[in-house]
Amino acid sequence: MTASPTHDSSLTMLDHLICDCDGVLVDSEVVADRVLLETLSATFAHLDFRDVAKTAFGQQTSRFLAGIETRFGIKMPENFIETIERNIEVGLAQSLLPITGVRDALLKVGLPAAVVSNSRLKRVRNSLKRAGLAEIFGERVFSSEQVARPKPYPDVYLHAACTLGVEPERCLVVEDSVSGLNAARAAGMKTIAFVGASHIPDNYADALRAMGITRIMRSMDELPALVDAGRRGEFGDVQS
Repeated sequence: MTASPTHDSSLTMLDHLICDCDGVLVDSEVVADRVLLETLSATFAHLDFRDVAKTAFGQQTSRFLAGIETRFGIKMPENFIETIERNIEVGLAQSLLPITGVRDALLKVGLPAAVVSNSRLKRVRNSLKRAGLAEIFGERVFSSEQVARPKPYPDVYLHAACTLGVEPERCLVVEDSVSGLNAARAAGMKTIAFVGASHIPDNYADALRAMGITRIMRSMDELPALVDAGRRGEFGDVQS
């Protein structure tokens, strides 16, 4: 008699894919950062924001502006976030592009896919439409507007998992920022770091490796194979 194959119940199979939007699905961060710097510089012409603007990566706009107020001892004009959001929307409408190869990669993956972003829900949905990705995600789009705390807190990831009816540990997340990676891991999810967007500095992958992050991809062509490994339970207990 042939013995039945054994199954390692300690291995959690991954069967849901969650992607950040900006810098993972669409190459928008470089546009948003440029518009943010231009808007700040036009409003406070006597100040130089070029260095501090480089720290906006992965931050929610409201938190970033609050930090600038503290650092420079200034007060943002009333409704300034709305002004920035409108300006960014114009910039994205003019020049937003999808991340190279992302549509083909998502179609090859074949898993239920969702979007989790710190950006406003309206902007995320508009970006997905412009990039030709809206039908892939349908209504499975989530924003930090829907929860109490944005990334790096896990709230929005946990909200997405609850809404989707999936256990967090069965989710594989693609993120570009340390803030987003921390949020997904805090939610109990496995992560892949994507470093292929145009705003990513050359030494970023090395910095991630120094933090202990091992699953790093430079091209969306790598995504299907990584997801397949996760589906087979090959990531074990390693979160990223």
